[in-house]
Amino acid sequence: MPLSSPSPLSGVPGVDAALLAEQAGACDETIAALPPKPVRSPEEQRIADAAHHPVRWLRDRFLLRHGRRVYESATGGFERRPRLAPLAAEVADLYPGLLPGRARLAEEDGLPQALKEGLAIDQGIFFRRVLGDPVTGEHLVDAMRAPTQRALHLLTAFESLGELDLGTVHLERVDDVAHVTLRNLDCLNAETNELTADLETAVDLVLLHQDVRVGLLRGAEMTHPRYEGKRVFSPGINLKHLHAGRISYTDFLLGRELGLLSKLRRGLRPDEGDPGSWPHLDVAKPWVAAVDTFAIGGGMQVLLAVDHVVAADDVYFSLPAAQEGIVPGMANLRLAALFGGRLTRQVILDGRRVPAHAPEARLLCDEVVAPERVGEVAAAAAKRLASPAVAVNRRMIDLAEEPPDRFRAYAAEFALAQALRLHSADVLDKVHRFSTAGRAG
Repeated sequence: MPLSSPSPLSGVPGVDAALLAEQAGACDETIAALPPKPVRSPEEQRIADAAHHPVRWLRDRFLLRHGRRVYESATGGFERRPRLAPLAAEVADLYPGLLPGRARLAEEDGLPQALKEGLAIDQGIFFRRVLGDPVTGEHLVDAMRAPTQRALHLLTAFESLGELDLGTVHLERVDDVAHVTLRNLDCLNAETNELTADLETAVDLVLLHQDVRVGLLRGAEMTHPRYEGKRVFSPGINLKHLHAGRISYTDFLLGRELGLLSKLRRGLRPDEGDPGSWPHLDVAKPWVAAVDTFAIGGGMQVLLAVDHVVAADDVYFSLPAAQEGIVPGMANLRLAALFGGRLTRQVILDGRRVPAHAPEARLLCDEVVAPERVGEVAAAAAKRLASPAVAVNRRMIDLAEEPPDRFRAYAAEFALAQALRLHSADVLDKVHRFSTAGRAG
């Protein structure tokens, strides 16, 4: 059935929730009567848009009025600290029509990106308002910096063995340095859901291990014919996976920023209800990145979250997200702090590559050396940073450079902007062309 314009909200939570559920149900009926997105006529797509837009507006208005109450209900009065996907699922159960439920998400799981209706947009509306509120936003940012259950389960094994194979990441402790090696070999270390999860687990384990003082990130030697025997840091997001609908909004595109990269930069945030966490609420350690061959897209974004970068003199850096059509995570926020506005625009908006030997690369790299010396120089840097005073001072630098409220406010706008870009026509077209051309990321 066609939708009329949403009625104004009353301000009464139960009444407004009922209105939202009614309007969302009508929207679902309209969408269900249409063909799948790729075979819709222009007129049918206009009908779909006309159904979605007013309901999404209503969701946004509902969250502006009742968002804190919604979040409080879903977290048991802020007592629980769920990650993004479980939080969204709980809210969907409590407030029908506000977010897509588990069954609806399961229907789209695994579909090619072009066939998806755009449920991530509804999640983006929610997370924008949650992160935009100082109370709920701070709680969610802290929740995402809690250790993952997988890391807590593996900690004893890492402490006893000193080495773990996590799948796409290998972790090994050598004295007080933890070597984290990216091993997503079938796609040159391109970022996937699996690599993001494995790397966050590794970061958690490094931060939790009492005898580790520094983490060192590096790409493994590749088996790909073109790069066989050569180390590669990262070519960025796996565009084939994005085209196939295998890149998660909650676990990767947003979760990576609030989880993995936040932990690299700020460390873990234990539960403040534990007296043992006082006075050191952040469990943070210095990080060194050793970069071989290239650091593209998300690979370059990782460098903006670490403390010391050693690069081979034949390496280049780039952020082609504007060409791909998406937002490069926190890079728009963080790169400007290093490069200034003008060079940042050239890199992000115009796709400018930055070779390691270029003068401007010195703002991104701490040391540029011959390729054969990257490992030894990075190891020496890790030893220099293995001091308790380094950990506390890096935290104070981060507070000055990127205050938590600034990060949270940026993350709020990023949450919706990235969801909208993920389902935009130009992105779907570009991703299809890149993936069929064989580009990993």
